[in-house]
Amino acid sequence: MALNWFKFASPASFYPIAGRLIPAFWIITLILLGLGLYWGFFETADRLGGSNAQKEYYRIIFIHVPAAWMSMWLYVVMVGWAAIGLVFNTRLSFMMANAVAPTGAIFTFLALWTGAFWGRPSWGTYWDWDPRLTSELVLFFLYIGYIALHSAIDDVRRADRAAALLAIVGLIMVPVIFWSINCPDPNQCAALHQRSDLTQIDGNILFAMLAMTFGFWTYSFATSFMRLRGIILQRESENAWVRDLLDTGDKA
Repeated sequence: MALNWFKFASPASFYPIAGRLIPAFWIITLILLGLGLYWGFFETADRLGGSNAQKEYYRIIFIHVPAAWMSMWLYVVMVGWAAIGLVFNTRLSFMMANAVAPTGAIFTFLALWTGAFWGRPSWGTYWDWDPRLTSELVLFFLYIGYIALHSAIDDVRRADRAAALLAIVGLIMVPVIFWSINCPDPNQCAALHQRSDLTQIDGNILFAMLAMTFGFWTYSFATSFMRLRGIILQRESENAWVRDLLDTGDKA
């Protein structure tokens, strides 16, 4: 029997599915974050060697790098759902974009905050108007702008479209951030931030970093689905299935 995927584009159909997935994502998140933090603090080198040796403060990469990755990935996800909503005029797509935005903003702020604490002992300053740092700050403002614009417009449908257009325009910052960190010619774009290269990372460090990354990823699912269910109840409050759900007290 063919599976009708369009059925799940309905808020009424997706609401209970999200409710069943949330506990599983929380359990996986706790396991992965616990494993990543343990491995990062107790199974990795006490000190990184090389010409630019770093002491214990290097362990902040287990939060900073995954948060930075997720800040870009979630923006792409948000834009993807917003674009689907614009093209197909699907209510759930706009709701998904709206639900993802706060989590993306949190990870972007976390990347900036941990980067500042990393920068002080590494470079002697909490902040520098380095293009790589500045572009991440612009990404944070885009998240905040999306949320603020959506909240400022009373008509939900107009708010969805206006915020979606802003998000799509801001997508240019994702490749800007990526190429500012992975500059093809480092001699022409020297900056404080190190070039990213997974092939040169110690195996234990890479394992801890990936565990934290997947933990942040499942956390994003859990929080976005929780927020999505609240948005669905708010927007669909006039529909009979929501009234029946609230009357019976069953929010599963």
